[in-house]
Amino acid sequence: MNVRSLGIRTDLIFQRFGGVIVDRGSYLVLLTPSNPAYRWGNMLLFADPPGEGDLERWRQLYAREVGAPPEINHMVFAWDTIHGETGYVQPFLDTGFEIERNVVLSTNAVHPPPRINDGIAISPLESDAEWQAAFELELLCRGEGEDEAGYRTFIERKMAQYREMIAAGIGRWFGAFLNGKLVADMGLFVEDGMGRFQSVKTHPGYRRRGICGTMVHAIARRGLETMGAETLVMIADAEYHAAKIYQSVGFRPTERIVGVERK
Repeated sequence: MNVRSLGIRTDLIFQRFGGVIVDRGSYLVLLTPSNPAYRWGNMLLFADPPGEGDLERWRQLYAREVGAPPEINHMVFAWDTIHGETGYVQPFLDTGFEIERNVVLSTNAVHPPPRINDGIAISPLESDAEWQAAFELELLCRGEGEDEAGYRTFIERKMAQYREMIAAGIGRWFGAFLNGKLVADMGLFVEDGMGRFQSVKTHPGYRRRGICGTMVHAIARRGLETMGAETLVMIADAEYHAAKIYQSVGFRPTERIVGVERK
């Protein structure tokens, strides 16, 4: 299966490193044996949106290819379209699935944001203490409804993978520090000229100060100038304000991708 979405192709950078990709022709099986709670790392990716009657067929495929309770307690499907096509998604929603709509933003050049925060110091994370602060920030910013214990395990394993990728020379993780305190962080990973940002987070107590835009601009420049990136890619919730921050430094919406999950 040839994936055309830039957003999904950059997702696969992480899947190839930390998981398994099985090509079935009309769909891909994505597995992450080391992190079974990683919903979007244990899923099926189809070439096309769901058609009439696909709900039961896809569920059967999922049980066979990915797993079922008690080993796997979620179900995630996505499809390789770039204009937000949903197909026959309503039967999925009627049976407890939630739809996830994301906007893919990309650029090959950036400019400073309207508001720059000159008070922060931006540098790669080095010490275990800095990584622990980033871990705690991830927990603080977890999504509404996420179980803390389960999310803690998921993030521990996800961040362990990021550190392994950094050790392999694929990317870096950066922090924004204010008076020595980590107030924002994000990762940037590069493969074949494509740079993909990961987990852009700002501490809730330090938002609306220009920190995120300042940091994205600085790290984007570093990616383009010293890390070998030719195109930079962000993925943001289509309903969330973060996309506007990324656009303020030069990113532009290029795709809309859709998936469904049942937790």
